[in-house]
Amino acid sequence: MRICFISRRFFPAISGMSVYALNLVRELVACGHDVTMVSQYRNDPAGMAVYGGGPPPGIPGAHVLGCESLGEQRINQGQPASFEQDLEVMVDTVVREHRRRPFDLIHAQYGYPCGLAALEAARLLGLPNIVSIQGGDGHWVGTCCGTHKQAMLAVLGHAGALLIGSRSFAEEVRAHHGTPLERFTIVPGATDTQRFHPRSESALGALRDVPVWLYHGRVDARKGVMELLDAVQRLVADGRRFKLRVSGIGPDVEAVRARVAAEGLQGVVELTGVSTYAEAPDLYRSGDLFVSPTYSEGFSNTLLEAMASGLPIVSTRAVGVVDCLEDGRDGLLVPPKDSAALAEAMGRLMDDAPLRKRLAETALREVRELYSWRAVGRRIQDVYTGLTGTRPDTRWTHLYDPATTQERADPTCRFRTAPHLL
Repeated sequence: MRICFISRRFFPAISGMSVYALNLVRELVACGHDVTMVSQYRNDPAGMAVYGGGPPPGIPGAHVLGCESLGEQRINQGQPASFEQDLEVMVDTVVREHRRRPFDLIHAQYGYPCGLAALEAARLLGLPNIVSIQGGDGHWVGTCCGTHKQAMLAVLGHAGALLIGSRSFAEEVRAHHGTPLERFTIVPGATDTQRFHPRSESALGALRDVPVWLYHGRVDARKGVMELLDAVQRLVADGRRFKLRVSGIGPDVEAVRARVAAEGLQGVVELTGVSTYAEAPDLYRSGDLFVSPTYSEGFSNTLLEAMASGLPIVSTRAVGVVDCLEDGRDGLLVPPKDSAALAEAMGRLMDDAPLRKRLAETALREVRELYSWRAVGRRIQDVYTGLTGTRPDTRWTHLYDPATTQERADPTCRFRTAPHLL
């Protein structure tokens, strides 16, 4: 099958979407599919400061094309971001590649703008299309302004198939947009369980003399990093000896750095900056425990990587987490935004060796059985097979007409001034 995969972000951008796109394309190529990936990318200092960026690298066996997000980069000239401009470039790229060598199917990662690009390209070319709802597109896009509300209604109502990582995430999207749950095919996230493995399977849950907590991901208030610093303060005040390694970049990295300095936590909290995907397995093995105090997820790559790496986990009872972890079975879960409960759970895990070992063993077994790319890739390919030869639903342009939406777009939308958050 010849597949066009449209990505919102890809390496060198540091994002869970980059990891997902890389592993899915690798799996599709390994299964004999002919894949072209079309990926957006930021190439300006402001955009690259949050996720990183630049033209996407190649993937062995696949064809990778980059579309610089010049419409988003208009903010550098004091203008609102034009997602419509970038959407048009993506559509033109897909159409051009199809005319060179026809596709059988279009699969977009992220509901907007990539999902809208998939719908428009599919409408023009008569191809089946699939859209994966993966994160902020389900959490926030469409609650920000009327323009994006209409865009998400078009995608959610008219994509040939909708993939989503968890039932709790599907229920959140239904609450925002009224999308029936039966519209979604739940396909969880996955991780490379051969690359990510414990440093010693015979010593799961063992701690160094000074335990090392790892936070790996976007340094963003919406990921709970400020509550994590509050919890660290509480634990330090209780006389605990430990380290917290914060790996990643994001919109709040400087705010975190300032708090660490202001509160005298330099000897406890280490900000390591960007860790590439190639470096990530060793990063996990450098830690003893993993903490993810997130407010919400689509389906967390970092939790799966931590599970595969044998790290006992503290996270939150949040959308996209509760479908992956169960409190007391394979992790400890606390309410989001509750720094006192977070500190208590972190302290409990440091104190209880049998609990650490049991949680880590259960999580490792589950990630290998349920969340390998071989298992998840088969489920996605089953969706492809079910859509093969079908015609796209084109009854959505009354909701969002790419030809005229730029003129009617709401310039006050928060994503028009901070498009990197979308």
